[in-house]
Amino acid sequence: MTNNTVVLDEEGYLLNLQDWTPELANQLAQDVDVELTDAHWEIIHLLRDFYKEFEVSPAMRPLVKAVSKKLGAEKGRSIYLMTLFPGSPPKLAAKIAGLPKPANCL
Repeated sequence: MTNNTVVLDEEGYLLNLQDWTPELANQLAQDVDVELTDAHWEIIHLLRDFYKEFEVSPAMRPLVKAVSKKLGAEKGRSIYLMTLFPGSPPKLAAKIAGLPKPANCL
């Protein structure tokens, strides 16, 4: 799938990570009926920083741990992440953040 020269794989993940922009994130979120709020952006920026540091998109447990460490225990809970990114928070958040699908997420 292409979107103004932005190429996505068959699951909707960005193929060229350098193509990511906040505008593209908004488009990707709209495509899955998610309206990005400041709370979403906190997680997206945290995910992008995590990827820069570890070169991997975190699965649920590492994501919860990273969120808890950076944003506090109240936000570092899977229930909170599920309210922002329904279904599979690591997969959906990574997709919107322009990152690869977490390796151990089906």
